[in-house]
Amino acid sequence: MNLLFDFTVDKDTATIHITREFAADLDLVWDAFTKSEILDQWMGPKPWRVQTKEMDFREGGRWLYTMVSPENVSSGRWSLAEFVEIQPKSSFTTKNSFSDENGNPLDSNFTFSMTTNAFEAEGEKTVVRIAKKMASLTEMEQFVAMGYKEGFAASMENLDEYLRTLATSK
Repeated sequence: MNLLFDFTVDKDTATIHITREFAADLDLVWDAFTKSEILDQWMGPKPWRVQTKEMDFREGGRWLYTMVSPENVSSGRWSLAEFVEIQPKSSFTTKNSFSDENGNPLDSNFTFSMTTNAFEAEGEKTVVRIAKKMASLTEMEQFVAMGYKEGFAASMENLDEYLRTLATSK
Protein backbone atom coordinates (compact mmCIF):
# COMPACT_ATOMS: atom_id res chain seq x y z
CA MET A 1 0.00 0.00 0.00
CA ASN A 2 1.30 3.46 -0.89
CA LEU A 3 1.07 5.65 2.20
CA LEU A 4 1.58 9.40 2.13
CA PHE A 5 4.84 10.76 3.52
CA ASP A 6 5.31 14.49 3.09
CA PHE A 7 8.31 16.27 4.64
CA THR A 8 8.45 20.03 4.21
CA VAL A 9 10.85 22.59 5.65
CA ASP A 10 9.56 26.12 6.29
CA LYS A 11 12.63 28.33 6.64
CA ASP A 12 10.56 31.43 7.46
CA THR A 13 9.25 29.84 10.67
CA ALA A 14 12.09 27.33 11.30
CA THR A 15 9.50 24.55 11.30
CA ILE A 16 9.56 21.04 9.87
CA HIS A 17 6.12 19.83 8.73
CA ILE A 18 5.50 16.12 8.30
CA THR A 19 2.32 14.41 7.15
CA ARG A 20 2.24 10.61 7.32
CA GLU A 21 -0.56 8.12 6.68
CA PHE A 22 -0.83 4.75 8.41
CA ALA A 23 -2.95 1.76 7.41
CA ALA A 24 -4.33 1.35 10.93
CA ASP A 25 -7.07 2.76 13.09
CA LEU A 26 -6.61 5.84 15.25
CA ASP A 27 -6.43 3.96 18.55
CA LEU A 28 -3.50 1.81 17.38
CA VAL A 29 -1.54 4.73 15.94
CA TRP A 30 -2.19 6.89 19.04
CA ASP A 31 -0.93 4.09 21.29
CA ALA A 32 2.14 3.61 19.08
CA PHE A 33 3.12 7.25 19.65
CA THR A 34 2.23 7.45 23.36
CA LYS A 35 3.15 4.15 25.04
CA SER A 36 6.81 3.46 25.75
CA GLU A 37 6.49 -0.31 25.43
CA ILE A 38 5.35 0.24 21.83
CA LEU A 39 7.69 3.16 21.02
CA ASP A 40 10.64 0.98 22.05
CA GLN A 41 9.63 -1.52 19.34
CA TRP A 42 9.65 0.82 16.34
CA MET A 43 11.27 4.20 17.04
CA GLY A 44 14.70 4.69 15.48
CA PRO A 45 16.36 3.59 12.26
CA LYS A 46 17.31 -0.10 12.20
CA PRO A 47 19.47 -1.69 13.40
CA TRP A 48 19.30 0.88 16.22
CA ARG A 49 16.31 1.14 18.53
CA VAL A 50 14.99 3.37 21.26
CA GLN A 51 15.17 2.37 24.92
CA THR A 52 12.95 4.23 27.35
CA LYS A 53 14.29 5.06 30.78
CA GLU A 54 11.23 7.00 31.91
CA MET A 55 7.75 7.61 30.48
CA ASP A 56 4.98 9.59 32.15
CA PHE A 57 2.44 10.43 29.44
CA ARG A 58 0.50 13.29 31.02
CA GLU A 59 0.68 17.07 30.86
CA GLY A 60 3.78 17.95 32.88
CA GLY A 61 5.17 14.43 32.43
CA ARG A 62 8.10 13.40 30.30
CA TRP A 63 9.67 10.71 28.13
CA LEU A 64 13.41 10.13 28.57
CA TYR A 65 15.07 7.77 26.10
CA THR A 66 18.30 6.84 24.34
CA MET A 67 19.27 5.02 21.16
CA VAL A 68 20.66 1.50 21.62
CA SER A 69 22.89 -0.40 19.19
CA PRO A 70 22.31 -3.96 17.93
CA GLU A 71 24.83 -5.02 20.60
CA ASN A 72 22.51 -3.48 23.24
CA VAL A 73 24.91 -0.62 23.97
CA SER A 74 23.53 2.86 24.63
CA SER A 75 24.67 5.60 22.29
CA GLY A 76 25.26 7.73 25.39
CA ARG A 77 23.02 10.40 23.85
CA TRP A 78 19.73 11.00 25.59
CA SER A 79 16.60 12.77 24.41
CA LEU A 80 13.91 14.33 26.56
CA ALA A 81 10.32 15.03 25.50
CA GLU A 82 8.32 17.04 28.03
CA PHE A 83 4.55 16.79 27.56
CA VAL A 84 3.13 20.31 27.40
CA GLU A 85 -0.42 19.66 26.19
CA ILE A 86 -2.42 16.50 25.52
CA GLN A 87 -5.78 16.23 23.78
CA PRO A 88 -6.55 12.48 24.05
CA LYS A 89 -6.75 10.66 20.70
CA SER A 90 -6.35 14.02 18.94
CA SER A 91 -2.96 15.67 19.58
CA PHE A 92 -0.09 16.21 21.95
CA THR A 93 2.66 18.79 22.13
CA THR A 94 6.16 18.24 23.49
CA LYS A 95 9.18 20.36 24.29
CA ASN A 96 12.16 18.33 23.01
CA SER A 97 15.81 18.62 23.97
CA PHE A 98 18.98 16.61 24.26
CA SER A 99 19.86 15.72 27.84
CA ASP A 100 21.99 13.59 30.08
CA GLU A 101 20.70 10.24 31.36
CA ASN A 102 18.77 12.02 34.13
CA GLY A 103 16.98 14.46 31.83
CA ASN A 104 19.20 17.46 32.60
CA PRO A 105 19.70 19.69 29.53
CA LEU A 106 23.00 19.39 27.70
CA ASP A 107 25.02 22.31 26.46
CA SER A 108 24.92 21.40 22.78
CA ASN A 109 24.37 23.01 19.39
CA PHE A 110 20.62 22.61 19.95
CA THR A 111 18.45 24.35 22.49
CA PHE A 112 15.01 22.79 22.09
CA SER A 113 12.12 22.31 19.72
CA MET A 114 8.36 22.33 20.19
CA THR A 115 6.58 19.48 18.44
CA THR A 116 2.86 19.05 17.91
CA ASN A 117 1.60 15.63 16.78
CA ALA A 118 -1.99 15.71 15.48
CA PHE A 119 -3.95 12.52 14.72
CA GLU A 120 -6.97 12.15 12.45
CA ALA A 121 -8.94 9.07 11.42
CA GLU A 122 -9.64 8.96 7.68
CA GLY A 123 -11.58 5.81 6.85
CA GLU A 124 -9.34 2.81 7.43
CA LYS A 125 -6.27 5.02 7.69
CA THR A 126 -4.92 7.41 10.28
CA VAL A 127 -3.14 10.59 9.27
CA VAL A 128 -0.52 12.06 11.59
CA ARG A 129 0.51 15.68 11.08
CA ILE A 130 3.65 16.78 12.86
CA ALA A 131 4.92 20.34 13.21
CA LYS A 132 8.43 20.57 14.73
CA LYS A 133 9.33 24.20 15.43
CA MET A 134 13.02 24.65 16.07
CA ALA A 135 14.51 27.46 18.16
CA SER A 136 16.20 29.00 15.10
CA LEU A 137 16.72 28.54 11.38
CA THR A 138 20.36 27.57 12.04
CA GLU A 139 19.32 24.79 14.42
CA MET A 140 16.69 23.54 11.98
CA GLU A 141 19.20 23.42 9.13
CA GLN A 142 21.69 21.51 11.34
CA PHE A 143 18.96 19.08 12.40
CA VAL A 144 17.99 18.38 8.79
CA ALA A 145 21.66 18.06 7.75
CA MET A 146 22.17 15.41 10.48
CA GLY A 147 19.72 13.17 8.61
CA TYR A 148 16.48 13.86 10.46
CA LYS A 149 14.31 13.23 7.39
CA GLU A 150 15.98 9.91 6.58
CA GLY A 151 15.93 8.72 10.20
CA PHE A 152 12.31 9.75 10.63
CA ALA A 153 11.31 8.00 7.38
CA ALA A 154 13.06 4.81 8.54
CA SER A 155 11.20 4.96 11.87
CA MET A 156 7.89 5.37 10.06
CA GLU A 157 8.63 2.25 7.99
CA ASN A 158 9.34 0.40 11.25
CA LEU A 159 5.98 1.58 12.57
CA ASP A 160 4.26 0.38 9.38
CA GLU A 161 5.84 -3.04 9.94
CA TYR A 162 4.75 -3.08 13.59
CA LEU A 163 1.16 -2.14 12.65
CA ARG A 164 1.08 -4.83 9.92
CA THR A 165 2.18 -7.39 12.52
CA LEU A 166 -0.75 -6.38 14.73
CA ALA A 167 -3.20 -6.60 11.83
CA THR A 168 -2.07 -10.09 10.86
CA SER A 169 -2.16 -11.37 14.46
CA LYS A 170 -5.88 -10.51 14.85
